[in-house]
Amino acid sequence: MIDLAAKVRFLSDPKAYPHATAIVDVRETHMSWVFLTDDRVYKLKKPVKYPFLDFSTLWRRRFFCEEELRLNRRLAGSTYCSVVALRCEGPDRLNLTGQGSVIDWLVEMKRLPQADLLDARLRQGNVTEADVRRIGQLLGDFYSACPPEIVDGPLYAKHLIEEQAVNRAILGRPELGMANVALPVLDRVDQALERALPRIERRISEGRIVEGHGDLRPEHVFIGEPIQIIDALEFSRPMRIVDPYDEINYLGLECAVLGAFWVRPILLHTLEARLGGRTDDETLAVYGGFRALLRARLCMAHLLDAHVATPGKWKPLALAYVERAKGELNSPCRPGPR
Repeated sequence: MIDLAAKVRFLSDPKAYPHATAIVDVRETHMSWVFLTDDRVYKLKKPVKYPFLDFSTLWRRRFFCEEELRLNRRLAGSTYCSVVALRCEGPDRLNLTGQGSVIDWLVEMKRLPQADLLDARLRQGNVTEADVRRIGQLLGDFYSACPPEIVDGPLYAKHLIEEQAVNRAILGRPELGMANVALPVLDRVDQALERALPRIERRISEGRIVEGHGDLRPEHVFIGEPIQIIDALEFSRPMRIVDPYDEINYLGLECAVLGAFWVRPILLHTLEARLGGRTDDETLAVYGGFRALLRARLCMAHLLDAHVATPGKWKPLALAYVERAKGELNSPCRPGPR
């Protein structure tokens, strides 16, 4: 049986690929191995099972590779190419050329220039208001074409409640040293979410909840021709059921974390002009506070891993997100220019 380490070794070799490449840049995430060739990216899902995803079987990995392709072609059709079989011919001869038995599956993408991702461009000070309006218009068109999720819409409110409970469970752990700072903010978001739930439920019944991107962050937005929004969350449909104003507000929040506070009002105004039905400021503040605490929790969760990469990074970043959550509740984002 070919194990994961053997697959990674093979895919790390430039000679493995049908497209000639001088190098392979290999990167590991919690859920995948990613192989960057000169002009392509190949993603191999790890055979892992967590409470929120299951890639443990070959069938499931193929299914979620196909889901990743399908979902990302909605907003990045010119980037996501195909699902590719990794095959074994003989005892240990692996290939990507269609010979032998299938032992795994990969998503093949075109490689986008990292310097043109929104986070990189913001750090360079190389993003214009016109760029942001184009992003907002693309997302507005996308959301307006999504069918309303009225039957599955309650999954959205359920997700907010359940994930906020997980935020509390992680950020409140005594050994992480965050509880004194995080618990008062968690309490405020709990109370604000409870007040907002009737309004969120009304938005569900009005058909304003859709199946969105699921992980809309600046590093997933490519500012090129055409604009591409990549890395849609493929492994959980309930996590993609979302209020468009929550999702685009989250993108604006992450831009603010990078110092670009001016981006969010433009995004929200552009979305409102296309979609209408903007939520009230208090609910928007709840969305922002919840998302900031979720990011704080994900930062601290790194410190619970057996092997922690850059351990000094995570707690300061988590504290900054907790402070951001407090700011969201204190100063809800106001409408953009009319």
